[in-house]
Amino acid sequence: MKSLDDIDVAGKTVLVRADFNVPLADGPDGVRVITDDGRIRAALPTLEHLRSNGARVIVVAHLGRAKGEAVPELSLRPVAERLGELLGASVSLVNLADAPAAAATLKWGDVMLLENIRFDARETSKVPEERQALAAELAALADVYVSDGFGVVHRNQASVTDVARLLPNAAGRLVHQEASVFGAIMAEPARPFVVVLGGSKVSDKLGVIGSLITRVDRLLIGGGMAYTFLAAQGHGVGTSLLEADQVETVRGFIEQALSSGVELVLPVDIVAADRFAADAQTEVVSADAIPDGWMGLDIGPRTRELFAARIQDAGTVVWNGPMGVFEMTPFAAGTLAVARAMAASAAMTVIGGGDSAAAVRILDVDEDRFTHISTGGGASLEFLEGKTLPGLAVLEETA
Repeated sequence: MKSLDDIDVAGKTVLVRADFNVPLADGPDGVRVITDDGRIRAALPTLEHLRSNGARVIVVAHLGRAKGEAVPELSLRPVAERLGELLGASVSLVNLADAPAAAATLKWGDVMLLENIRFDARETSKVPEERQALAAELAALADVYVSDGFGVVHRNQASVTDVARLLPNAAGRLVHQEASVFGAIMAEPARPFVVVLGGSKVSDKLGVIGSLITRVDRLLIGGGMAYTFLAAQGHGVGTSLLEADQVETVRGFIEQALSSGVELVLPVDIVAADRFAADAQTEVVSADAIPDGWMGLDIGPRTRELFAARIQDAGTVVWNGPMGVFEMTPFAAGTLAVARAMAASAAMTVIGGGDSAAAVRILDVDEDRFTHISTGGGASLEFLEGKTLPGLAVLEETA
């Protein structure tokens, strides 16, 4: 695929697909505010390159699951304001219907953000002709297309794949970096190759476990998904999150790891609670002794030490999914321990987006200590599964 350095953008209008699907909360005055602007900051290198090289920039992005409806709470207005602050320039927010007229008024270096593209049902339509019609409207606004929303490259959508077929295109700085990092991990990782998986459901990561279990040297399992692994070993898990229908599948993974010589590391102790609440009664218990009626909400201190030791001498570490309910202070220590162990490691350290990336920021771990923090949780998982990502494939086929 082409990079920004392969295309001349001087005097051209460039359509950029970014990923501005940022978390929002209601502010004290009722105005929606951004709680983590990491994805907006990640787009700055591409946007600043285009502006400094004389392009007019039109950015396309989505927020939330609008499902074809103009939902006021999912407006990109807070994003336009924050992007303007970061760029030090005014960023206008324009509805798609008004975009042709607004685009005609842009000067070189100007940036315009289209309102949430998922307000238009054609963006995510399963009918190719509907997506193509929207793509044609977007393509008519610009001379060049730049794909810089890694968080959506695993989607076959109008602004991701269809428009790329209609314009000369290139990967933006972010997408190029993400593809390079994950491509290197899949091709020839420095060893020992360690993958840390957490999060709530093991079913969300069946594909990546199946793909990696013969590639990695160590697989560390925490978070809610760990309790299905513990159940597969015959342990009681109280009222912890458990996917009973996945126990047999997980048991197969355990056996496969053993036969492949992969070190599968599970929690040896748990921070258990009598209920799901920040002020719950808690107790550290052995992983095979969770009391009836209690639930595991974080890995325990011995497990934190165990995981840190398995990370310490790694050559490559990839982490996706928190070790516990890190949003609640009593259950954040496990996630913090993994983040700190990776930050202290000399290995290539990659955080696979999503909640793990958010946790690093919330828990105030220095982001510069990691080799790469992905902006796309779902996309990074599918890359690690070995799947073809449509948004990357189209850039390669049209190069």
